Parts: sequence; C-alpha cells; structure tokens
Amino acid sequence: MSQPSEKFPSPSCVHSDEGEYSRDERLTLLRIAHASIESQLADEALSLEAPTPHLAEKRGAFTTLYVRRDLRGCVGYVFPVASIYRTVAETARAAAFEDSRFSPLSAAELPDLEIHLSVLSPLEPIRAEQVEVGRHGLLISLDGRRGLLLPQVPVEHGWDREAFLQQTCRKAGLPLDAWRHGASLEAFTAELFGDRDF
Repeated sequence: MSQPSEKFPSPSCVHSDEGEYSRDERLTLLRIAHASIESQLADEALSLEAPTPHLAEKRGAFTTLYVRRDLRGCVGYVFPVASIYRTVAETARAAAFEDSRFSPLSAAELPDLEIHLSVLSPLEPIRAEQVEVGRHGLLISLDGRRGLLLPQVPVEHGWDREAFLQQTCRKAGLPLDAWRHGASLEAFTAELFGDRDF
C-alpha cells in the first residue's frame, strides 16, 4: 500500500454524479469502509466477499479519512490487486490504523468520521499531448523508478500539462523531462465520492 503525500480535496469539488459506479454501489463501498474500521476497533471478523460481480472486479483505490474536516489518514492501492470491495475495506482499515503520519483512530472519533473514496480506472498508455489536467492521473516509469500523481493534484496546484508531467517525473526521482526521453507514461481516471455526497 502507498500513502500519498498530497491532501485530497473534498469529493464535492469533483464531478461525483458521473462514473462507473451507481449510487447504490457507492453507498455499499462507503458502508464496507466504515464497517471495516468499526470491526477492527471491536475486534470482530468481517466478510470481504463482494456482494455483486461488478464489486468483485479488481480496481486500485485510495481511502481518505477526515475527522471534523481534518485529514485523519489516507492509504491506497495504485494497482488492482483485489476486488474493489476488498480493496476499499483494506485501505480504510489501513488509513485508520496504519498511516504513520497519524495516531490510530479511536472509537471516540467514529461519530465524526467522514470517508472519501477514489476508485482508479485501469492504467492505459497515453501520449503526453493527450494528457488532460483535471481528468487524468499519471504514472511514469523508467529504469525501475515509478512516480504517480492523482488527477486532483495538478488542479490543486494550478499546474498546466507540462508542469504536471514534470512533477510526475520528480515524484519518480527522474529528470523533469524524462517523459520526452523514453519514460513510459500511463494514465488513469479516478471516480471520487464520499459520505458528504449522500
């Protein structure tokens, strides 16, 4: 699991009414995120069997936690290693208890806990000139080094396409123009939604 250093925006800043997942599916994913955290606090077992074939499909995702609007944890899987249902449950639990930037979440914080999810589409190769700021997240790879930035990051920082490409290279520890010199460039989109949307 990876921990992004960027603070995520509220899902209300993103077009949350469009995307692959229905309203009911989004609610189901938010519920399993909450249940995963609550079951850990109560030391209870939790079934992570996906309730539908769609939610059994593998996806990468990040779970971001807020308590009283303050960031409280964020952990995610970039690559699709498990069903989206299991991925959300695991990243929610990790964000609550394993994000080294924060102390573990306490039961007293549960009433004020707000969860936001970023579900990543599969990665696809992309040319630099096709990158759309605000739509695409980027993964750049070269010589065993990889850097990833989520779609909302360039918007938060006011970057244009070239700055976004350069900063993704920087994240990988590569020269800022590595995208011009043989680095592999892949893009993805992120579907963002959270408790505040319901």
